Amino acid sequence: MSTSADDLQAREPGKNKTAGTHAEIIHGSPVYIDAKASKDAELPNAENKDDAEKLADSRDTSSPVSRTPSEHQDGDDDGQIIVSFTEHDSTSPFNWPRSKKLYVVFTGMAMVINSTLGSALPSGATGVVAEYFDVHQQELLVLPVSIYLIGYILGPLIFAPLSESYGRKIVMICTFVMFTIFVMATALSPNFASLIIFRLLAGIGASTPVSVIGGIYADIYNNQRARGVAITAFMAGTTWGPLLGPLISGFVSVGISWRWVYWIELIIVGCTWPLLIFLPETYGPVILRQRAKKMREETGNANIVAPTELEKQDLWQLVTVVLTRPIRMFLFEAIVFCSSLYLALEYGIFYIFFQAFNPIFAGTYGFNPGEVGMAFIPIGVGSVIAGGIYLWWDDCVFKARGKSTPPAWSQKEEFIRLPLACLAGPLLVISLFWLGWTARPDIHWIVPILSIAPFGVGFLLIFMALINYVVDAYEIYAASAMGAMSASRSIVGVVLPFAAKPLYARLGVDWACTLLAILSALMCLIPFVFIKYGEKIRANSKFCQELKQKKAENEEKQSQLWERQRSQQALEDLEKGV
Repeated sequence: MSTSADDLQAREPGKNKTAGTHAEIIHGSPVYIDAKASKDAELPNAENKDDAEKLADSRDTSSPVSRTPSEHQDGDDDGQIIVSFTEHDSTSPFNWPRSKKLYVVFTGMAMVINSTLGSALPSGATGVVAEYFDVHQQELLVLPVSIYLIGYILGPLIFAPLSESYGRKIVMICTFVMFTIFVMATALSPNFASLIIFRLLAGIGASTPVSVIGGIYADIYNNQRARGVAITAFMAGTTWGPLLGPLISGFVSVGISWRWVYWIELIIVGCTWPLLIFLPETYGPVILRQRAKKMREETGNANIVAPTELEKQDLWQLVTVVLTRPIRMFLFEAIVFCSSLYLALEYGIFYIFFQAFNPIFAGTYGFNPGEVGMAFIPIGVGSVIAGGIYLWWDDCVFKARGKSTPPAWSQKEEFIRLPLACLAGPLLVISLFWLGWTARPDIHWIVPILSIAPFGVGFLLIFMALINYVVDAYEIYAASAMGAMSASRSIVGVVLPFAAKPLYARLGVDWACTLLAILSALMCLIPFVFIKYGEKIRANSKFCQELKQKKAENEEKQSQLWERQRSQQALEDLEKGV
């Protein structure tokens, strides 16, 4: 993506574009030109030179930004002045220093670990909570985990598109306040009903990181390779968070109290708050809107606007366009729909394990709650291996593309990410068969435990491959696409755990795992279909094609603008020499 403001706007496909956006560099500071006037200024004729000379003669080197922008208009006093990122603008997230980008990546990981840790935290404390509140219906005891995931359904559908209109930081802070309050409320729950309600509200507050952080990484990295590595780190957080949940709750609930499970979570939340407070806004259109507001205050010129301020923004627009975007992408975008189905199934199986590991390992081998929590560690080990595989493949693609004559496969978008999913699918199937047919009293417990590591490898590789593929395909719409995927998989994550214990009780560990393996085998076909037909699918995608057209237009417009800036700088250098 280019760094122009038009390119960073999350416009709906089919909408009319705003007028051209231009800026001039004078000693590193941006001066903003009327959109109508700049249309004539782009023409390569003598008038351009006159305009450039007028600009050079009339510039104020002490404070170029504070000048009245109407000085640079071609006689149109009513014209609006549209701010834009310039070629080397340090305020553009794409141009931020590496240390600042790493801070954003690290903060995103901390946020998602908080979010996903809370999702699985009650799983190791089920027995203690049941005894404390005298609740023994199995359907009710699943609720502390499942009700939290209902928040993951509701939140992304609202917060992800809102972050594309009002900015990432404000949405993250507001929802994290909500999360913090209700984590504390959960620790103080006077009865089981209040615990369930507080868990739901905490889940809604925790839903933002899993749906918005992918968009944040797309905001700061226009390089596909760097963005992929950042999202890999994000996915590691989404894996390790749930794995730590049962491990913490399994030991703490038995050794101390079930309430201390949530107090520990609140301590982790408190340690994350300073990172979030100092997180910079990453969404380009919002940064430009803030800049335009500041310039209006400094100059008193109400005609200075950001591109997003030219768009129609009212309640009807918010409800019918912005908030429905994730739903429309899920229903009408084949890439989002199929990816959501695959990820939803594997996500559901992952959360089935939080209910099924107890009958598998406690029932078969007599593990206590803490030991059952430790059975999840191989998934974490597998996720580390998956990260290494991802980096190896990414390096292979980078080297192939760097050759003097790059191989044809390296030029296809589908080959950058999807081969990882093609490897991951069979690993999941093998892992489920292995677990199902070795978890029995006459086989040592280490054998089924080892089967869980390939699941961790396959699980994370599928997520890394498909989420990166979706983010690469939709870029500025990435938050909405991830919101749709997060909501859909959370629905399955809510429903399937209710079936876990009945499923394993009726079919047994062997056939229950076999059923899940067969379903996973069917889903394995999706990345292969994408590899074969993905280019055609993207060609028929309304969002993808609008994005492609917008990028091409803005790259051409930006190149013209930067060429004009260089010409102006050359003119200034010539004047100084004379």
